[in-house]
Amino acid sequence: MSTIDDIGYGRQFSGWYDRIFPRDESARLTAQRLAELHPEPGAACLELGVGTGRIAIPLAGLAGPVTGVDSSPEMLAVLAREAERAGAAVTGVVGDIRRPTGDDTYGLVYCVCATLSMLLTAEEQRAAVGHAAARLAPGGRLVIETHNPAAVADLHEGQRNISYFVPYPEPGTGLQTYSTLVPDAGLWHVSHIWHEKDGTTRVGTEASRLTTPDEVDAYATAAGLRPAHRWSDWLGTPWDGGGALFVNVYERPA
Repeated sequence: MSTIDDIGYGRQFSGWYDRIFPRDESARLTAQRLAELHPEPGAACLELGVGTGRIAIPLAGLAGPVTGVDSSPEMLAVLAREAERAGAAVTGVVGDIRRPTGDDTYGLVYCVCATLSMLLTAEEQRAAVGHAAARLAPGGRLVIETHNPAAVADLHEGQRNISYFVPYPEPGTGLQTYSTLVPDAGLWHVSHIWHEKDGTTRVGTEASRLTTPDEVDAYATAAGLRPAHRWSDWLGTPWDGGGALFVNVYERPA
């Protein structure tokens, strides 16, 4: 059995991930668009980096059962609890998206919420996309959503280090972020402090390798897929290079 490399994201964030990224209308919109992309509604889906099931749980109610792979036992524990609470057909699997995660094939495989960016070398990212492509049935679709490097650079306005605070709708809550951009290496490091309304705080850090849409296209085409769509958001807004994230959709020829 191969070793599963867990980067530790879940150990830091599993207890408060849903506070930063709530199960809100944006999650439902993402799930709805993914369901529309499924070439065989009612058939199974595969999520790479399923986390707490923020997308997988609503998607299961729209498009059929979801298998979710994640390297974090902590995240998968939250997923199991939330899926049971919702009565959702979501199964969590401990795995490493950089390596083969099984033999079953799916009509829809997706890797969203910038999970791909958390792999810090081009080789790891290429491997993840290749393994995802291998899980697609003929005519199936792969969907990848990740950070737009140009938007991160604009946020920094030429500075290496910045900080910013995002207030949340619930009174007394918000996210303070300390951000470091290393453009030459394409790396982005952030430290977050979550402020709870009772005055408590929680701290977590994460690192990303920023990847352009064209680079992700190269990974996918090398894996035998063909580009189908590129959007700036889950509303399907045409890509103009300026969105905070980008959504790339690929198809395996039938």
